[in-house]
Amino acid sequence: MSNGIAIEARRDAFVPGIEALRGMPSSVIGDVMGRLVGTTGLHPVNRTPVTMCGNALTVSVRAGDNLLIHKALELLLPGDALVVDGAGDISRALVGEIMMTVARMRGSVGFVMDGAVRDVQAFEQHQFPCWARGINLRGPYKDGPGTINRPISIGGMLVNPGDIIVGDSDGLVAVSPQEALAVAKRARKKVAQELATIQSILNGSYSASWIDERLKQKEV
Repeated sequence: MSNGIAIEARRDAFVPGIEALRGMPSSVIGDVMGRLVGTTGLHPVNRTPVTMCGNALTVSVRAGDNLLIHKALELLLPGDALVVDGAGDISRALVGEIMMTVARMRGSVGFVMDGAVRDVQAFEQHQFPCWARGINLRGPYKDGPGTINRPISIGGMLVNPGDIIVGDSDGLVAVSPQEALAVAKRARKKVAQELATIQSILNGSYSASWIDERLKQKEV
């Protein structure tokens, strides 16, 4: 590490469990993980609903500076999601159409920016998934410092390099590769349960007796 810049060795591009988690709702994944994971304050900039499931290439930068993001673009592999801790600053955009185009050509599945972005029409036009804390036309600095492939925090959620990032209209969750298959199995079960509940509401057989039972347990 020198001049406040750290670039860790590239992690293995293959992450088990991506296909198992693909298409699973972020809210359901969060539920089956104890409702202890998930971002706050980050939203899709795409107007058309988008989804994402890929390996996290993590970056941490100084507020309003994207030098290390440019370097991270060179390290992207197909299936990677570029996940950036921009200190939650929205005074300057960290990425825009040019950087998005580079990422698309390298096979990235999307951006997550705990900071601001710009050129949002281009993200919509190309249906390139992007979650951000805000939008700002003002361009960034390119001085550093920063890190690549180290643990970061985005929207209150810890993300380790190589975690599986699942994103949709509700938000984002991070799942470690070691837990992915087990989490996917629990998520599929919960999706089935929720579909059964909705069907019971539609056909008139739904029972809300659990509410009074829970209140009784709380001595209410």
